Amino acid sequence: MIPDRIIEQDTLTTDGVRSAVEVRIPWYRALPGSCISEVSFAVDGVQAPVESLRWTMNGRTFRLADLVDDTDQWWFPLDSAIVSGDIPLATGSDEHRVDVELKLYIPYIIIDGGQVLRIEEHDTKTMPATTKEVAA
Repeated sequence: MIPDRIIEQDTLTTDGVRSAVEVRIPWYRALPGSCISEVSFAVDGVQAPVESLRWTMNGRTFRLADLVDDTDQWWFPLDSAIVSGDIPLATGSDEHRVDVELKLYIPYIIIDGGQVLRIEEHDTKTMPATTKEVAA
């Protein structure tokens, strides 16, 4: 719905081993953590391994598998979440291409066959990386 605003500009950080970027929900209403179906994160074409991905929202960091049943943590349209993963990256003045893909369930919209609507959104931004500790 709002794919060009998923990645927050100039939020790419790295500790040299892990990298992270802030993301915004591509939907107009809040969703519980359980609605975050899939996430992919890449920098300069290097994809973060799925098992290394972490999702931080509301001051807590989760493995994606931990969000499957989580209906207590909500992602709100005005709040950024942080997606991080194992992507070694050097800091400096170089610009980096950041790609994030989000697949989200919209629990209150039922489509043909009684399935819950699942949206797939992607955003790409170019930005420099800054040094910062990244949640593991």
